[in-house]
Amino acid sequence: MSEEFAFSPEQEDMVRTLLDEVIPPSPDGRLPGAGGLDLIEHVARTVQQTPMLRPVVEYGLSAIAEQAASRHPDGWAALSRDQRSELLRTFAAGDQFFLPAFLFLAYSGYYQHPHVVEALGLEARAPHPKGYAMEPFDLTLLDAVRRRGKMYRDA
Repeated sequence: MSEEFAFSPEQEDMVRTLLDEVIPPSPDGRLPGAGGLDLIEHVARTVQQTPMLRPVVEYGLSAIAEQAASRHPDGWAALSRDQRSELLRTFAAGDQFFLPAFLFLAYSGYYQHPHVVEALGLEARAPHPKGYAMEPFDLTLLDAVRRRGKMYRDA
C-alpha cells in the first residue's frame, strides 16, 4: 500500500474553500456548501485509496498556491472570494487534470453526505438490506424472446 496521505493545515484550509467554490451553499440555505461539511477526510481517504490521484491533487494544490502567492503575499487565505473565483477560472482554463479530479472528489463526498441526502428529500440510509420497492415485473414481456428459441450454439 502507498504511503499515507494527509493534507497540511494550509492545504486543508485551501481544500475547504475550494470545496465551497465548486459547491457553494444554496441561496435559500437549504443545501450546505461542500466546504462546511468537513469533507477533508473523504477527499484524503479517496486520494489514499486511489494512488493515481495523489500527484494530480498535490500538483493542483501547489499550482493554485503559487498563483495565489503571486497575487497576494499571504497567498490563498488572504484572497477575497471574488479573487479566488477569478484565480480558479484562470487556472481551469489551462488545467486538464486537477479540476476534473477535484470535482469528482467534491461531488462524490457531497452527494453521499447525510445532510445533503436529507436536504434533497431522500432517506439517508444504505440502499440495502432494506432495498427499494419495485413494481412487480410482467414476465409476459419476455414471451416474444422465448418464442424465438435458441439463437446460440453450445460451447
